[in-house]
Amino acid sequence: MNFSEQEVERYKRQVMMDGWGEEMQVKLKNSTVFIAGAGGLGSPVSIYLAVCGIGHIRICDFDSPDMSNLNRQILHDESRIGTNKAISAKMTLERLNPSIEVTAITDKIEAHNADAIVGDSAIILDCMDNFPTRYVLNETAIKKSIPLVYGSIWGMEGRLSFIQSPETPCLRCLFADAPPKEVFPVVGATPGVIGTLQAIETIKYLTGIGRNLKNKMLVWNGTAMEFNTFKAKKDPNCITCSGK
Repeated sequence: MNFSEQEVERYKRQVMMDGWGEEMQVKLKNSTVFIAGAGGLGSPVSIYLAVCGIGHIRICDFDSPDMSNLNRQILHDESRIGTNKAISAKMTLERLNPSIEVTAITDKIEAHNADAIVGDSAIILDCMDNFPTRYVLNETAIKKSIPLVYGSIWGMEGRLSFIQSPETPCLRCLFADAPPKEVFPVVGATPGVIGTLQAIETIKYLTGIGRNLKNKMLVWNGTAMEFNTFKAKKDPNCITCSGK
């Protein structure tokens, strides 16, 4: 695949990395990813995947930003209040990297449409803030045999896991029951940390460079600046993946 002069210049510092070269950049350009949510996590995830050269980003959000979102949802600014988040994301991402394709999806993710919304994406980025939708995405990932990169935040803490059933536990194995929905506290840098790690996990998977966070849950405590990794186990009675 040929790259424009602008693309060659844009990506040259990552192409310099050991094991990368033009071959890995081609892999990224040929890749399609699905980002569920254009909010706090979806902002750094989509920004860093866009600027690294992912060829096609499908980003989905049915909501629109309000003032209370702007401490962390850096895809948007005050001029975008009232604009659909996916459409606002497309505007930002295409301005950051005009050489990529961004598809804005304004539908709400539900069981009846999730497979079609994810489409031919190679990976799902779970940037949601509610578990019912996360469970739908988990089932879609299993049906399509593609990985799901889970990220969640609260205050100055975050969690991350690379889920690829049946090789790893599925999301329902890790969280059998949805926690109650709440308006949670958060400082904007927290989704910046976890979302950036989600982007790195995605880049590693698409290029085949490095090892993904499989069968593990990474927990970040920003107050103490500690990273801890715990073993993640399959639930033999999981209602989603047992028997898979």
